[in-house]
Amino acid sequence: MSAPDPQRALARYREHAAGYDASAARTLPLRYRAIWSLELAPGDAVLDVACGTGLSFPILQDAIGPAGRLVGVELSPEMAALAQARIDRARWTNATLLVARMEDAELAAHSPFDAVAFNFTHDVLQSEKALANIFAACRPGARVAVAGSKLLPWYLAPFNAYVRWNNAPYMTTFAGLRRPWHLLARYVPDLVVSPAMLGACYVAQGHVPG
Repeated sequence: MSAPDPQRALARYREHAAGYDASAARTLPLRYRAIWSLELAPGDAVLDVACGTGLSFPILQDAIGPAGRLVGVELSPEMAALAQARIDRARWTNATLLVARMEDAELAAHSPFDAVAFNFTHDVLQSEKALANIFAACRPGARVAVAGSKLLPWYLAPFNAYVRWNNAPYMTTFAGLRRPWHLLARYVPDLVVSPAMLGACYVAQGHVPG
């Protein structure tokens, strides 16, 4: 299995940015379920990893309020432009958007974070350097929540070709797709993973050790 390829990701999201929100509609319940599990409170600082078009921003903002801080990081300029437009329309003065690879994002000026949201960010979860950068910016005890895709369990394995095909536009590697959280668990040892959508997706939550 190959490592995540940022150049291929840039090309793919350039093509898919305009239609991304519509394509993500079917998994919105999982996105919201993951965010709700963060139990955000007014004033919290939250990092939205690979935030895309900012689909998670409204629910995150509702939770943290104007006293909170929201930082989104997105690799694709086309996706980030849509996220920035969402910020501008809502006039969120407490939201910051960084256009960068997650491995290279300068998070120190915005840390520490009380919570981190990963929503369908498979490539990031397969990058040791990206995870190290993220968790270096987290407060001890920070809450972590994930929603994402995975391979089906063994008894549905014949359908995994469809799972790969369905996810191919949105990830550049299938490495780790059986257990996408395997690297994350090193940083979040109490991570609890629950299957969703007949095992083709999952949600997970836990805490950075205190």
